[in-house]
Amino acid sequence: MEQIAQMWNARGKGLITHMALEIEKVSSEGVRVRMPFNPDFCVDKDQTLLHGGILTALLDSVFGLANFVTIKGVSSMATLDLRVDYLRAARSRADVIVSAHCFRKTRHIAFNAGNIWFDGHEDAEIARGTASFALTRGDTSLLEAMTKGKAS
Repeated sequence: MEQIAQMWNARGKGLITHMALEIEKVSSEGVRVRMPFNPDFCVDKDQTLLHGGILTALLDSVFGLANFVTIKGVSSMATLDLRVDYLRAARSRADVIVSAHCFRKTRHIAFNAGNIWFDGHEDAEIARGTASFALTRGDTSLLEAMTKGKAS
């Protein structure tokens, strides 16, 4: 699991890199990821209100990680559907915590659920989401492909 977390972090690009995500827990039961506070993601002059798009991108990425650690033999995946319910204003300067898991998988589809809150406020969810992903299975899994690519 630690190897998976390291590779997921190493392959991050663009916005995901800018999010500076820290994996706190990774297992086949689910993942927990921390996003440190970043004023660049705020939409107000006081820099305390997070943009909803950041929360959506965060959930999508963490769902992908949950699939990656739960499903064996997946060579690629793509988001089919993503729904986010925003439960309250995301106003704080605290780190954001995301918990996600794959609750059902078939040969070609994975289903995920997750929630988001500010560090220290587990009882006050900011948002929760669900998603489905198309899975492609092949001779080489994502993990194997990344391991080979790293060794070359």
